[in-house]
Amino acid sequence: MLVLVAPGQGAQTPGFLTPWLELPGAADRVAAWSDAIGLDLAHYGTKADADEIRDTAVAQPLLVAAGILSAAALGDITPGAVAGHSVGEITAAQFAGVLDDTAALTLVRKRGLAMAEAAAITETGMSALLGGDPEVSVAHLEKLGLTPANVNGAGQIVAAGTLEQLAALNEDKPEGVRKIVPLKVAGAFHTHHMAPAVDELAEAARELTPADPKVTYVSNKDGRTVATGDEVVARLVGQVANPVRWDLCMETFKELGVTALLEVCPGGTLTGLAKRALPGVKTLALKTPDDLDAARELIAEQA
Repeated sequence: MLVLVAPGQGAQTPGFLTPWLELPGAADRVAAWSDAIGLDLAHYGTKADADEIRDTAVAQPLLVAAGILSAAALGDITPGAVAGHSVGEITAAQFAGVLDDTAALTLVRKRGLAMAEAAAITETGMSALLGGDPEVSVAHLEKLGLTPANVNGAGQIVAAGTLEQLAALNEDKPEGVRKIVPLKVAGAFHTHHMAPAVDELAEAARELTPADPKVTYVSNKDGRTVATGDEVVARLVGQVANPVRWDLCMETFKELGVTALLEVCPGGTLTGLAKRALPGVKTLALKTPDDLDAARELIAEQA
């Protein structure tokens, strides 16, 4: 069974959209999306520097647009299941037919703006902890006032909180953690710091008319599958201020009988986790259009 997944914030790199815009019809499609949401996606995906695309209000719609564009380049495919990490859940909602392109990008634009506004209240950030025992690390983070915002499995937990709390973490690592890596994000996402954004996103969600998922949709909240469009959207709203449980998503992939995992552009993060947590599962990340042929072969093998 093939699982199609979409990465979250921090996966973006300068110029990553450039080769995708050379595909037939891609530039026109991105231009239409840009007009619809009032953000020049082509500029930010091709010419902007790392600091510009680190901006939450830019990064989130850029990632969703790239995910939708790269998945569309694969042709008409029906995966066994879909999931997304953090903002990638909106991309996955489009894959599943819960939201159309414009609805997904309109929602993520509002999400990015609301979260950027919430992040501006206090200087906050996120850092990945590599290695160590999850229970030990979580207890240590809570002692420092930090939140385990992403429990990613495969020996990775992401801590979120104020810059002072993260500095204290660098000086006092949990036992067994071999490395702490600051993430390319501009806030403590999936924590109480994002509470102001939840109300704004809930208001935006009232304008949507979601459809029920056409394929199995796996939620970050608890790794469970979700059967209705209304529930998917409700979880997208609440997820902004709640931890991402990608570890539980991968457990569900196992239970569903996953044999291959394909990560849309800008791929790499989730395939890396899957290689460690899902041994024996074939993985492939879409980074440039050069990866499309291999991806189509992988899809054909799973048919």
